[in-house]
Amino acid sequence: MVTLTETAAKKVTELRQEEGKPDWGLRIRLVGGGCSGMSYELGWEEEQAAGDMVVESQGIRVFVDQHSAPYLSGCEIDFVDNNMLGAGFAINNPNVKSSCGCGQSHRF
Repeated sequence: MVTLTETAAKKVTELRQEEGKPDWGLRIRLVGGGCSGMSYELGWEEEQAAGDMVVESQGIRVFVDQHSAPYLSGCEIDFVDNNMLGAGFAINNPNVKSSCGCGQSHRF
């Protein structure tokens, strides 16, 4: 379903430690908005909610809600640090049909 690169998993582990949530998982979901229709939202999750799909990748639990799951199937979460553009998580999703110019929202 959803995988993390080794770099992303290391960054998630580092951020969980900084925020005092060393055992929490990562939630990824799609939310409406943006110029192309949908954008990603990442956050921490302690417990599985009803209907969630939970996968483990690189030792990190990844939580995905029922609505987002079909659109996130096969996606990979990476962490990139580009001095010119800054650092952040990048989501490589084979289900995206088009993206806006800034790359922050997508059409499926």
